Amino acid sequence: MPLFVVFSSIYLFTVVGNLGLILVIRTDARLSTPMYFFLSNLAFVDFCYASVITPKMLGNFLYKQNIISFNACATQLGCFLTFMVSECLLLASMAYDRYVAICNPLLYMVTMSPGICILLVAIPYSYSFLMALFHTTLTFRLCYCHSNIINHFYCDDMPLLRLTCSDTRSKQLWIFACAGITFISSVLIVFVSYLFIISAILRMRSAAGRRKAFSTCSSHMLAVTIFYGTLIFMYLQPSSNHSLDTDKMASVFYTVIIPMLNPLIYSLRNKDVKEALKKALVNRNQAFVFKKLRK
Repeated sequence: MPLFVVFSSIYLFTVVGNLGLILVIRTDARLSTPMYFFLSNLAFVDFCYASVITPKMLGNFLYKQNIISFNACATQLGCFLTFMVSECLLLASMAYDRYVAICNPLLYMVTMSPGICILLVAIPYSYSFLMALFHTTLTFRLCYCHSNIINHFYCDDMPLLRLTCSDTRSKQLWIFACAGITFISSVLIVFVSYLFIISAILRMRSAAGRRKAFSTCSSHMLAVTIFYGTLIFMYLQPSSNHSLDTDKMASVFYTVIIPMLNPLIYSLRNKDVKEALKKALVNRNQAFVFKKLRK
């Protein structure tokens, strides 16, 4: 029960934070820029990401028999992989957006045109869906003849492979290759983007401008470090070194904690979003008062 209360509170904050962020961005004309377009998509992915894992986990805290069907397990794995890879690639798209904004501000609106922004979001969604479908199909075509108890709080590749009696070498090779290509390429995009960003910031003459830019970079890099660090720890180490109990602890960060923190890291420290949120609350309160007076 204590764990249920803690994680249900975290999930509630995640839902309110991410859906509230999407609503504020969509309703305020001042936030109709590429940066906030990417933020709204990241908030959508975080909401879906948490909703795939947390509700089932909350049920496991309450019920004595924690059962999931074969098809439901496959669906959960596919959705989890889709949103995990989407978030990874969206972080890289956001780093590129910040690079263009800081290093080429005069060409920002031309370079980050609506078509380019949609493309930088559509590619992560499409690629992540296809990769998730491929890996889920590989995993659930294996023969499962050992215990049917999954040593994890959701359906993931590593604990599922412990239950199969099939040869998993090719599957593990595919995990390592796809994880390596996806995560390392996105990390390189973020790293190179921020090398140029830091170089441009150091050349700025305005101290206030440098502080604001460094603050934005530090927030993004904090989230990137936590997210990429846990994923690389989970998927880019040899299978012989895997401890499922350790993996469960690491998984809590990127399936439960990070979706809750992202609205804070990316938006609530942002002056424009704060002002838009205050404006929305004031308008709502005024509408409520006028409605009461009308009655």
